[in-house]
Amino acid sequence: MGKKILILANHFATIYKFRRELVMQLVEEGYDVVISLPFSQDIDKIKNLGVRVIDTYVDRKSINAMKDLKLLKDYIKIIKEEMPDMVLAYTIKCNIYGGMACRMHDVPFMANVTGLGSAYYRGGLIKNIVSNLYKIALKNAKGVFFENRANAQVLIDDKTINDKQAIVLKGAGVNLDQFKYCEMPSNDVVKFLFIGRIMAEKGVNELFEAIKRIKGEYSNVEFSFIGWFEEDYKELIGDLESKGFIKYYGYQEDVRPFIKDSHCVVLPSYHEGMANVLLEGAAMGRALITSDIHGCKEAVIEGVNGWTCKVKDSEDLYEKIKMFVDIDFQKKVDMGREGRRYMEEIFDKDKVVEETVEEMGRWVNQSEFCM
Repeated sequence: MGKKILILANHFATIYKFRRELVMQLVEEGYDVVISLPFSQDIDKIKNLGVRVIDTYVDRKSINAMKDLKLLKDYIKIIKEEMPDMVLAYTIKCNIYGGMACRMHDVPFMANVTGLGSAYYRGGLIKNIVSNLYKIALKNAKGVFFENRANAQVLIDDKTINDKQAIVLKGAGVNLDQFKYCEMPSNDVVKFLFIGRIMAEKGVNELFEAIKRIKGEYSNVEFSFIGWFEEDYKELIGDLESKGFIKYYGYQEDVRPFIKDSHCVVLPSYHEGMANVLLEGAAMGRALITSDIHGCKEAVIEGVNGWTCKVKDSEDLYEKIKMFVDIDFQKKVDMGREGRRYMEEIFDKDKVVEETVEEMGRWVNQSEFCM
């Protein structure tokens, strides 16, 4: 068996939905891949990729120190038993406690910061705690993958990592075969689609305000929402549905039919690592309206495949939605085609996987497990 790579993740979707192609490539290149994550009903989908999976409980939301200490102990035990040549971690808790465990045993470690998360944007005590934990965990990291340059710069500026450790990817990339280009539906009704958690930080409050204004001016516009509730929006969603402002479809395993039936994907988020829904929407030939922030604006060529709007600004969001409604159907189609071309040029997942494997390979082939 070849060199062993241990991957740490906090959820099934982190691996299967966004990094499946990376895992498949590592297996194809002869690596022995072991993945530590919480089991779910879909776990066989990951096992079928040709890897071994270790059931590891990760409480993504808890700030309970004892629970986190248990995760650190679990990672130490796993590393002792598996003796990996490289550990790759995804998301904040796996990055922090996986990095700490690897430092204790001098195991080559790489982290993937998929986004800085709420702690960094809200500031205060929690941000300081997270920052200090990151400084401990990432000190000896061989590399830290980021999905946009701004996130990397934050950790460089506060001296969590140095510039040589930072590796900026094009997000997770988009699978161009899975998210195929398809023609836009007819222009009888202009259809907008939001995909994401229904929570304030995704910009839904500003979007709801913009929708109310648009629906008051146009009868041929439709807004659909896909995603689960992260905050208590149940009553508000029900009210908006009952008044005909939106259509809510809950969480959907496969978003492609909904993208296919839309003209424009809207995501007025406050912060993102790299918004996969924008890449997926553009790959299928849909225009984009999103926030002018790192993690979102990278997917947009302004005025060519979509528009950006000011963050937390319902007025600007309304204006951009109105602009899209008002342009003729062929212009909408052209924007979608330009988005597909841009995804092929810049965000092809095959290129992202190739770069990730190459960076990991630099260290895996030098590693020598020490206990």
